[in-house]
Amino acid sequence: MVDVHKHCPVCGTPIPLDETTCSDKCQGVLSERNKKVKKTQLTLYGVFIVFIIIWIFVTFIK
Repeated sequence: MVDVHKHCPVCGTPIPLDETTCSDKCQGVLSERNKKVKKTQLTLYGVFIVFIIIWIFVTFIK
């Protein structure tokens, strides 16, 4: 029988349930990925807010 485990989100290596990644290298890669995702989300939200402001300006202030 296989012990209960999960897999590293970066490389797929089996790891214990209480670990996030299998190594410091994978932890660094995961951190960089999360930073890029956060930056992309903030950029998308910013663009969305700018378009809403432009829409409000064009619609209500003629």
